[in-house]
Amino acid sequence: MADLPHVVDITTDTFETEVLQKSMQTPVLVDFWATWCGPCKSLTPILEKLAGEYGGAFVLAKVDVDKEQQIAAAFQIRSVPTVFLLIGGQPVDAFQGALPEGQLRQFLQQHGVEPLAAADAGPAELAPLDPHAEVVRLRHAVEAEPDKAELKLDLALALLRTGAAGEAEQLLDALPANLSTDDRAVRARARLGFAALLKDAPPVPVLEQAIAANEGDLKARHLLAVHHLVGGDPAAGLEQLIEMLRRDRGYEDGLPKKALIDAFRIVEDEDLVGQYRRRMASLLF
Repeated sequence: MADLPHVVDITTDTFETEVLQKSMQTPVLVDFWATWCGPCKSLTPILEKLAGEYGGAFVLAKVDVDKEQQIAAAFQIRSVPTVFLLIGGQPVDAFQGALPEGQLRQFLQQHGVEPLAAADAGPAELAPLDPHAEVVRLRHAVEAEPDKAELKLDLALALLRTGAAGEAEQLLDALPANLSTDDRAVRARARLGFAALLKDAPPVPVLEQAIAANEGDLKARHLLAVHHLVGGDPAAGLEQLIEMLRRDRGYEDGLPKKALIDAFRIVEDEDLVGQYRRRMASLLF
């Protein structure tokens, strides 16, 4: 394993100090995994990324169940990946399977685990990353570690945020199998599909004028929704799609429902997605 901050490999000898004692001061996320486990290969890199990003707000303790069968037996591990959260020396929650990054953040937040950088920043919000600067940073990172596929996925996502869909698609196509099914890669492909719809689409002001002149112009609503989703205003995009569904659920062979489901794949705000899923269900059922 690479030397990652706040990530430790656990053995029977180190479990007492690195997990139980450590959890008395800092929450410890114990990742039970195996080398042969496919979902582990998608989950573990996300957990490692979050451990570094949270800056010590929690420790990621990795347990290879084949090598450390005594620890796995003590936690009654029946399948991998299984992840336990320990606080104050006691397990307080757990989950099985490879959760997407958004749900992992929500899991941590439910137990008061927040990035230390954000906590230290106080009430003022952190400045958002410049997407173009992020592309430059990730290009250098890929050049330094060309065999690290996770960096190429990060670069593809950053490119999408700058509108460079063509290069992003090439990077996504070249990802290894274990990353091509990663939640972020699936989300990126859905975003590519939306971006393709805008290739010859009118600009936002023209679409807004069309809707003002004819509120039943569902084609204009669809393209306006895509503009908002790709441009970083998911709530406005989902609102247009919900309005399409309300007006004519059968439009273009069920396009409103299909577009909503695709939109749910690219919106990272779990609460927002949940809100609009409920609204969609109320209209359909």
